[in-house]
Amino acid sequence: MDEQIVQLRAQFEEKLAAVTAVAELEEIRVGFLGKNGSVTGLMKEMGKLSPEEKKAFGQKVNELKNFCTEKISEKQSELARLEMEREINSMPEFDVAMPAETKRGSYHPITLVQRKCENIFRSMGFAVEDYSEVVTDYECFEALNIPKFHPARDMQDTYYLENGQLLKSHTSAAQNAIYKKYRDALINEGKPIRAIFPGRCFRNESTDACHENTFFQMEGVMVDKNISISNLIFFMKTMLSEVFEKDIKVRLRPGFFPFVEPGFELDISCLICGGDGCPSCKHSGWLELCPCGMIHPNVLIEGGIDPEEYTGFAFGLGLTRLAMMKYGIKDIRDLNGADLVNLDQFTDDK
Repeated sequence: MDEQIVQLRAQFEEKLAAVTAVAELEEIRVGFLGKNGSVTGLMKEMGKLSPEEKKAFGQKVNELKNFCTEKISEKQSELARLEMEREINSMPEFDVAMPAETKRGSYHPITLVQRKCENIFRSMGFAVEDYSEVVTDYECFEALNIPKFHPARDMQDTYYLENGQLLKSHTSAAQNAIYKKYRDALINEGKPIRAIFPGRCFRNESTDACHENTFFQMEGVMVDKNISISNLIFFMKTMLSEVFEKDIKVRLRPGFFPFVEPGFELDISCLICGGDGCPSCKHSGWLELCPCGMIHPNVLIEGGIDPEEYTGFAFGLGLTRLAMMKYGIKDIRDLNGADLVNLDQFTDDK
């Protein structure tokens, strides 16, 4: 039996020395240490031995097994090192004297518009907040005066997850958390709540020139004593004139949103067609840009704010559509298309 151990060790060393690839090494491991391997087979021979012989023979088999395991591990590390060296040596030479590539990338137009809006609202005292893209049903609907089975939920065909959460269908899903974050400063210190929270939203939409299943919004809220619609109009007109760097024709029309009362649709004259009508504005000459209104009392109550003492406005600005208007992008799908040729034109706005 001792001769078998010596022979197996010699066979193992001979085969291991000839290995040049990981696959070959795995064949050796299975052939010697696998369930039906040569070393494993030695253990089956122990039944023929006396108790005293079994102890000595078993120890020698274990020593052989440990030896094979250690050598296989060393060989595996050696093969990995050699493979890395081959990859390095096969790389093309780099000429440090060659001129640098001067072509640079560009920011996405939505990023440019978002940063512009953030700077504008910061100058007016608004905090810029971030919020998760995965939210609860309470955050997205119930806290916004949209209870379960309310028909208003049909306005937003939503992507639900298996755990009951969902991809937020509007940035309004952050409202409740914002109110709770700043309400103590509002009530105890008299500091108005002024915050915007941009983010990506998701809806199961039929895509066309002005609709996508993934888009960007920017929610904004202001809560204090004696806030009125005139405050809302002032902030929105100021923001739009700063973004477009010129006076923009807008219209305010009634609109239904459960979390505001009264609610409005703020439209801007389509800057792509100049108000004549095109696919981007559904040939109406106007583009819906900013659902807005006075925050519903039920929403303030959910946020821990007394609607008898405080009022506020909220708006949901479509950053995607704002980018389309600012840069003359005719099809919303171009913004998610990753076409670098299209995006390259915005390099100068870095």
